[in-house]
Amino acid sequence: MDIEALRQATPGVGRRTHLNNAGAGLLSTWTLRTMTAHLELEAEIGGYEAADQERDRIERVYADLAELVGGRPAEIALFDNSTRAWQAAFYSLALSFRPGDRILTGRAEYGSNVLAYLQLARRAGVEVVVVPNDASGQLDVAALAELMDERVRLVGLSHVPTGGGLVNPVAEVGRITRAAGVPFLLDATQSVGQFPVDVREIGCDLLTGTGRKFLRGPRGTGFLWVRPETTERLEPFVTEIASATWDGGRGFTWHEGAARFETWEKNYAAVLGLGSAVRQALDLGLAAIGERALALGATLRDRLAELPGVTVHDQGEHRCAIVTAKVDGVPTAEVAAALAARGVNVTTTHPEQTQFDTEDRGVHPLVRLSPHYYNTEAELDLAVETIAALRR
Repeated sequence: MDIEALRQATPGVGRRTHLNNAGAGLLSTWTLRTMTAHLELEAEIGGYEAADQERDRIERVYADLAELVGGRPAEIALFDNSTRAWQAAFYSLALSFRPGDRILTGRAEYGSNVLAYLQLARRAGVEVVVVPNDASGQLDVAALAELMDERVRLVGLSHVPTGGGLVNPVAEVGRITRAAGVPFLLDATQSVGQFPVDVREIGCDLLTGTGRKFLRGPRGTGFLWVRPETTERLEPFVTEIASATWDGGRGFTWHEGAARFETWEKNYAAVLGLGSAVRQALDLGLAAIGERALALGATLRDRLAELPGVTVHDQGEHRCAIVTAKVDGVPTAEVAAALAARGVNVTTTHPEQTQFDTEDRGVHPLVRLSPHYYNTEAELDLAVETIAALRR
C-alpha cells in the first residue's frame, strides 16, 4: 500500500489531520471526480437520460458491494443511508412480532436501533432483552446461548459500536442464531470498509452498512444485504413501483431478491460515488486496509493510555481503529476543541446514542479518535501531543 500516493489522491489531508473516519471518511479524488462527472452529465443531457447512459456502471455498484461483503448482487439493496437500510430490514421482520416475543441485543447497540426496539415494545408488546457483556466487555456469547428459546424472534447487534473500539464476536453469534433458527440482523456500519466483513463467515441473515465512514464514500449512501432464504420469508413493510409489480388487477408481486426493499428514486451521483469508493477498497484489499487501520488504532490507544491522567475506555478481546478516551479534569468538549484548534478532526460520544452502554458504564461523553489507512504516525503524534498538553 503506497500511503503517500493514497494521500496525494485525498485532498483533505493537506488541510486537516482527519481522525474522524468513524464519522465520515475523506473522499478520494477518484470518488469526487466520479460524482462531479455524473452531475455534469445530468446537467448536459438530463437526469433520466444520464441514469440510462450509466446503467452498466450503476449495476456494477451492486456487484462490488456484494463482493465487499461476500454475497451476490441480487442480495444487495441500495438506500440513502444505513439507518434507512436497517429500518427496512427490522420493520419487515417486526410485522410478524406479537406480545411476549423477544428481541435480544447487546449493550453496544446503536442508539437509533435501540429506539426502534423500544418503539416495538410499546406498540406490539415485545420484550427487549439486553445480553450482558463478558469480562472483556464484549457480548457474552454464553449468556446469549442461554437466552435463546422459543420466544426469541430476533437477535440484533452492532458489529462495532459507535462509542468505542470493541469488535463484537459476531461469527460466534451467527453460529448460535443459525442453530436456533432465529434471524440475525447485523449493523456493520462501523466495520464495513475498516476490515474484512464476510456474511458467509459471520452467518448473519441481514447486514446493513454505510458509504460515508470507513468506505470513504459520499454521505447519503447505505445498503442492505439479505440472505436469499431470509428474503423469501420477509414481507417488506412498505412497497412502491421499484419493489413490486402490479398484477393488472387488485394485487401485486414482489420483485426478486433484495430489490423488493428499494425505492425508485436515487441520487445516482452518490450511488456512483459509493461504487467508486467500494472499488477502491476492493482494489487495495480489505485485509491490507484492516491490518494498517487496526495497527494505527492500537498505536494511538497505547500512546494515549501511557499519558498521565488519560483513561482509554475501549473494550473487548478484539479492538479496531476507533479509540475512545477521557482526560481527567478536562471536559470532553474542551478536549475536542483543543484538537480542532490544531487542525485535528475528532468527535465525541453521546450517552443517548449508546443507551444500554450508558446504563452499564456511565462513561460518556468520551473523545473519539478514528484513524484510517491513509493516516500517518506523524498525525497520531500531533493528536497525542495535543492531549498531553492539556494535563500540563
